[in-house]
Amino acid sequence: MTTFFLARHGETVWHADHRYAGNSDVALTRHGLGQAAALGAWAVDAELDAIVSSTLSRARRSAAPSVETTGLPLRTDARLVEIDFGVAEGLTPDELAERYPDEWAAFCRAPASSPLPAAESGRAGIERALPVLDELVDEFPDGRILIVAHATLIRLLFCELAGMDPDGYRDLLPVLGNCTVTTIVYPWATESDAAGHPRIRLLGFDVPPSRAGR
Repeated sequence: MTTFFLARHGETVWHADHRYAGNSDVALTRHGLGQAAALGAWAVDAELDAIVSSTLSRARRSAAPSVETTGLPLRTDARLVEIDFGVAEGLTPDELAERYPDEWAAFCRAPASSPLPAAESGRAGIERALPVLDELVDEFPDGRILIVAHATLIRLLFCELAGMDPDGYRDLLPVLGNCTVTTIVYPWATESDAAGHPRIRLLGFDVPPSRAGR
């Protein structure tokens, strides 16, 4: 079984306005760089075997301090990029509700199944990203892997692996902090079943690096 440490990237310049940043390449703020540095300080003693990030710059910059403190190379994978939010990219929830009222209402009811116009569905995001974890399990069957990615994608993957309906991710997991650590052991069961039993063991969710276990 492999231990994964899932971390969202640091704060971006769109964070304060709550603008949707899916596959848009948005820069980190100064505060976001500090959050990444705190993640790097945590990584020093985490006994990591690999560090993998999304190809977007905010994820790579957030992983960089951990690369520096551990000496491990940074591996990037485009399958870990955030969900493409289509017309929502760069817009706030209020702007979406005004411009696309019906589509926004449908998205809020079932955000993994009812994508906004020109957007990727959350379920499609799960399908492209989950194989990354499976491949890392094959490569590091007893390893410890830091993955630096994005809030929506991480929450969707968590719901899928924990046996929860991904359409409930916004209600079940409303917040995922920047550069916090969610620790899972995967695979916890040899195979999933129709009852939706979890395929992970959760060791910590949304934990600040200063308090995250090693």
